[in-house]
Amino acid sequence: MDPVIVVGAGPAGLALSLALAAQGVPSVVLDEGPGKEEPRAARTAVLRPDTAAFVERLGCATVRDEGARWTGWRSMRRRQQMRHIELGPEVPSPLHIPQHALTRGLREAIAVLPDPELIRVITHSRLDGIEQDAYGVTAHTRGPGATSWRGSHLVGCDGARSTVRKLLGVRFPGRTAVERHAVAALHVELPWPDEALLHRQPPWRGVGEEVTARPLPDGSWRLDWLLPPRGDLVTPDALVTRIRETLTGWCGTTPSYDLVDTGVYTLHHRLAKQWRVRRAFLAGDAAHLLGALGTQGLDEGLRDVENLAWKLALAWHHGASDVLLDSYQAERRTAVAARLRAADQSLPVLRGAGGLRTYLRGGGHDSLLTDGHVGRGPLGAPPAYPHSPLAPPHAEAYTSVGTPLGAPVEDVRVTAPEDGTTARLRDRLGRGRLLAVLVAPGTGVWDRRHWMSAGVMPRLVEAVSTLPVEGEVLVTETYPGAAAHTVLLVRPDGHLAAVFGGVRPEELHAAADAVRGGAPSRERTDRTADVG
Repeated sequence: MDPVIVVGAGPAGLALSLALAAQGVPSVVLDEGPGKEEPRAARTAVLRPDTAAFVERLGCATVRDEGARWTGWRSMRRRQQMRHIELGPEVPSPLHIPQHALTRGLREAIAVLPDPELIRVITHSRLDGIEQDAYGVTAHTRGPGATSWRGSHLVGCDGARSTVRKLLGVRFPGRTAVERHAVAALHVELPWPDEALLHRQPPWRGVGEEVTARPLPDGSWRLDWLLPPRGDLVTPDALVTRIRETLTGWCGTTPSYDLVDTGVYTLHHRLAKQWRVRRAFLAGDAAHLLGALGTQGLDEGLRDVENLAWKLALAWHHGASDVLLDSYQAERRTAVAARLRAADQSLPVLRGAGGLRTYLRGGGHDSLLTDGHVGRGPLGAPPAYPHSPLAPPHAEAYTSVGTPLGAPVEDVRVTAPEDGTTARLRDRLGRGRLLAVLVAPGTGVWDRRHWMSAGVMPRLVEAVSTLPVEGEVLVTETYPGAAAHTVLLVRPDGHLAAVFGGVRPEELHAAADAVRGGAPSRERTDRTADVG
């Protein structure tokens, strides 16, 4: 089989190649650049707990070594503190990391793969053309090593100006310049060490309507000032004035600081009309742009990757139906569209004058913005896919737990019956397997030799062994809202597919078949071609 062609070597493209490699699928990554990133301290990424965990599972060590997790979140309005949230085990913190460090960490994870042939990163390769047929995709590149590459599928992770999207003829409608921000990265001591701060309507001249301070490692901070949508250019002198006025307002006097990097970023909201054209797909900024009100485009790009990787892996190994491949667009485009809609509906309330803003008190404003920044509510929470085309049909054996169908599962501790190892449930994701999780109180204290052959366990193991896709049995002591002997069927990306009251082999088989989108198409999937 030909590899998957990934166009673009930013975080989304590199993460996709690693996610495919974890499932035994080779890829060729076409990188326009030289294979390394220019350090920019003011260009950072905020990853929600779910996407940070996903990147860490891919082997990216920099999320542990060079990212910052906040101990709290503060919201202020004028001189008054409106809200303070303590972040920690009960309320996980987002991860704040320089984007060049994240990209470098993904490249380093590729470099240490046990099988270096699984991912080939081809630098100085600019896409020039795409041809598709019933068996695969041919990508033509230009540059010093201009050539043609043959792949089973192609994924455009090549950013906002995506060449893949243009070659596919996909429209990219939306709004331009939704928000503008002046940004500075600096070393300084602030009154709230390790806490992030959102300050609305600060009472100091020349600062503007809103400023955000988010800590980075090693005593660094990123400060963002909301700019007027169509204001003047931000000169270096004007930016230094903003920095000094802001720091003086927070600290009483201007503290010593070391300015490391600056920038001005314009945020757009756009959504591609199609995310799949036959064997070609779009992901990340090539498929969507967002970022206003604390929403995070990179977060959504990584969620695209996690959703698409297991579907492409299933197609590569076993073939796939159009239902499975189309479900990527159905699930992810719908989720991102809802995020954009929530942001666009909130913008007039939060940024406009009069109207609803007159009646909505500051606490309401702060709740909306805080949710966007810390990863909660319609602006920030991980998406659910309740109306997915992969949702199993209703069966009498179904029951319910604390997690709605289609939502991400809780990260409970689980035991693998085969070898007795314990881990968090999310640590078992990303291997292309359906997970059948049995809720069995007491197994943590019983000898595994006894419960492996007792109760419903033998029947569950037998049922999972006959599923139409590879599955794995896991056992947990407890799951929110679940009774004993409940069985949860979890997709490879961690979303809950079905819940059964007991072991029901026929219903479990039907649910697994629905999750894979039904039987694969009959077209040939084993044709090979020379790569490169």
